[in-house]
Amino acid sequence: MASTSDTPRSAANTTTTSSATNSDKTKPNSKLPKNARFTQQKLPAWQPVMSANTIIPILFAVGIAFIPLGIGFLISSLNVQEKIVDYTSSDCESGSGEFSRNDTDQPWNISCQFTVNFTLNEGFRKNVYMYYSLSNFYQNHRRYIKSVDLPQLEGKSSQCTDTTTSADPYKEFNSSLIYAPCGAIANSMFNDILTLTYIGNGTPIPVPLINTGIAWKTDKNYKYKNPPGHNLSLAFSNTLKPINWSRSVYELDPGNPDNNGYANEDLMVWMRTAALPTFRKLYRRINHTDVFSEGLPAGNYSLGVIYNYPVLKFKGTKRMILSNTSFLGGKNPFLGIAYIVVGAICVITGFIFLIIHIKVGKRKSELREEQINRKTPYYDRRQEKSTHL
Repeated sequence: MASTSDTPRSAANTTTTSSATNSDKTKPNSKLPKNARFTQQKLPAWQPVMSANTIIPILFAVGIAFIPLGIGFLISSLNVQEKIVDYTSSDCESGSGEFSRNDTDQPWNISCQFTVNFTLNEGFRKNVYMYYSLSNFYQNHRRYIKSVDLPQLEGKSSQCTDTTTSADPYKEFNSSLIYAPCGAIANSMFNDILTLTYIGNGTPIPVPLINTGIAWKTDKNYKYKNPPGHNLSLAFSNTLKPINWSRSVYELDPGNPDNNGYANEDLMVWMRTAALPTFRKLYRRINHTDVFSEGLPAGNYSLGVIYNYPVLKFKGTKRMILSNTSFLGGKNPFLGIAYIVVGAICVITGFIFLIIHIKVGKRKSELREEQINRKTPYYDRRQEKSTHL
């Protein structure tokens, strides 16, 4: 009788268990991972054995590979020709020259012009580029980087669409007119005018400069667009030029409609902020024609400067740089030196480990006696001592 009475009870338990199992399978909000090898972290893994036989060859291999690469990179950088001309003028900025400052809405009214003579002792191979360089200018400041309106520069609107205060105080004037472009980055745009003249045999020959092809292609083709309309002056009619600008954005290059307004490449180059306080930005490309078809010949040159950009207020300097490039870019020996240093450290470390391994390392015969291999389980001698105690 007991067995008869227990049968329905066990059947009920079986039914309850199966129903609970089915309910767990159909439970939609279950956070349990699937019972798979990947979700349960049961996939096979390979763990390298950190022994002298593996580490020492790796160190030597890295060192042997890095040192020749570093030497090649360093030679490539040293072959780049570069001429730096500092043209910071304390006379212009102090007002002792033709430089003057007024109290109107344009803080800097500069009419200081001068020339700087320099000599190229050797001819520069083409292609030659002209850069401007600023020092002690922190474009990497967080508030400075945020002070820009990207939708405005994309041409979606001539107005400053930034609803936050990140573009202040260079967003609008008297809550009526919007600055175009707005923000601190655009307001501080570099605006010196530089020209180059070659004085060959006493006859001045202007070096032809190209102001296009200096910006990133992605910036030119996708990021910077003018507002709709064929007439830029009408498109920007309800805007105001930035405080420190001497002309409106649609007057940056009126002779070339494809390089005017927000599509101006000088503006694009400046808006791409630098990471360090001393930086250089591409200003012009040399047009290699006629006398300059093979590059810049050796001789005397004159740099013409229209001084529009004050830097002494933040203890900065301005320089003009002429340079050609290599496959790694401009003149910068850091990459080559870094490769050589890392390679040398690896080789020296490899020799130190090799000496230690020869002096105190176990020989293969000793390892065979101990029968140690990759499949030998981990053995803790401290457990053996504790069991004996």
